[in-house]
Amino acid sequence: MDIRRFKSFIAIVDSGSITRAADILHLAQPALSQQLAALEEHFGQKLLIRSQQGVSMTDAGHAVYRHAQIILRQMEQAQTDAAAAGNSLAGRVSVGLVPFSSAATLSVDLLAETRKRHPGILLHLTESVGQTYSQMIMNGRLEMALIHGVGPIKGVRFEPILREEFYFVAHRNFAIDSDLKPVPVSALDGMPMLLPPAYNFVRRAVDAAFTRSRINLKVVAEIEIVRTLARAVGSGLGATIMPKAIADRIVSESSEPLVCRLVTPRIEEALSLCTSDQSSLSEPAFAVKDILVELTEHLKL
Repeated sequence: MDIRRFKSFIAIVDSGSITRAADILHLAQPALSQQLAALEEHFGQKLLIRSQQGVSMTDAGHAVYRHAQIILRQMEQAQTDAAAAGNSLAGRVSVGLVPFSSAATLSVDLLAETRKRHPGILLHLTESVGQTYSQMIMNGRLEMALIHGVGPIKGVRFEPILREEFYFVAHRNFAIDSDLKPVPVSALDGMPMLLPPAYNFVRRAVDAAFTRSRINLKVVAEIEIVRTLARAVGSGLGATIMPKAIADRIVSESSEPLVCRLVTPRIEEALSLCTSDQSSLSEPAFAVKDILVELTEHLKL
């Protein structure tokens, strides 16, 4: 098997069309179509369905895409290992850090520690609200991720490493006392709230807590950028409920007087390290995993 066909197949899937992939790869479109045809002939399966909207993968295409990502990463790592034989660890390691969680506060520390301990490792960090990390791991686009939840999801392994408690944060103009007692969900009935979209784990946890307490959750804006959320809360445009690490960040970045209190009944979510259960981590990835677990342990202190 010519691995160039795998590269071409991945480019077609990622770009969404053969025409765009041909431009990216600097190939003639007929040549790229021939590579796809050869790949489908090799596996004896149709891998892509073409339409006016572009291309979509068949079930067989999904399987080949995942293995192609793994094979190409292993080839890249083999070349790196051969070049660095007898020297320090080297290679590319991809890590997803879920936004609106303690994971999102670790990115700079993870980068700094990896550079300090293993300067030969090229760290690829992703913080995205628009992609499902578990799916990216199954497809081979990520090697590990810190995400909310404990599974199970077929194809990935979950290692719970931290439970995040949620805090209410608001400007003092909202007339919430700044004492140390948890604020009852019942006191937040109809209060204007700023939260992530409904598909986000944080939002789902907050929705569930309000539903259990039979309290009206009034969401006035859905915000996917922590910095924007912090500025909006500081401006008094609404309150929010966030995991402690994000709540602390909002308070620290604001010059306004903010209230930050635990919520009762308690809202919490598990943060898990997610890896593939179909393929093992490379040696550089194991090294990055150790650093990531170590940094997460510090959050418990």
